[in-house]
Amino acid sequence: MEGIRHRLLRSRLAWGVMLGGGLLLAGLVTLWLSQRKYVYTNIDRVPEAPVAVVFGAAVYPGGRPSPVLADRVEAAVRLYRAGKVRKLLLSGDNRFVNYNEPGAMMRYALQLGVPREALQPDYGGRRTYDTCYRARHIFGVDRAILITQDFHLSRALFICRELGMEAVGFPARERRYPLRFTLAWYARESLALLRAVIDVLLRRPPPVMGEPIPLEGK
Repeated sequence: MEGIRHRLLRSRLAWGVMLGGGLLLAGLVTLWLSQRKYVYTNIDRVPEAPVAVVFGAAVYPGGRPSPVLADRVEAAVRLYRAGKVRKLLLSGDNRFVNYNEPGAMMRYALQLGVPREALQPDYGGRRTYDTCYRARHIFGVDRAILITQDFHLSRALFICRELGMEAVGFPARERRYPLRFTLAWYARESLALLRAVIDVLLRRPPPVMGEPIPLEGK
């Protein structure tokens, strides 16, 4: 009899975990989809904004941007050349002496012909939340176009808009990536989106801050 009760309890717990996980996943998918109305894939239809916020990604030894990061910078340069933005806010991780995402982004944007005065590095963008928070509270950005890949764009939009920024997104699609990488990125994003909800709605952790740096011409 005792064994039967234990089996019933384990079964109920298992069903409860499955149900809770399913509801959580459904909520995250709904949140992800809710941000897609702010995404523009046709550059001609992207509304103009003073600033494009470009999110950092991996940099290879020697300072060469990874394909994902180069993709983002190239998409931002397309917006700049099309007259959709006047400034590029290049935000990424710079915690280590030999690792500098904003520096790599700056060099690549300059190589692509963007003038130095149109570029603003942000060395405190250690993660997506930090980039959005600092864009709003350090650089005074209240309206922007967010530049990153499709898998990341909904989370970036959710955070920036919840922090008070009027943001739309333009996906970086300059390259095609192997399917296994894309699937892994989307799987990782589900956990990252859950953390973003906790950060924005419950914690609001302040990132690395500093003196305000208002962007000229924004």
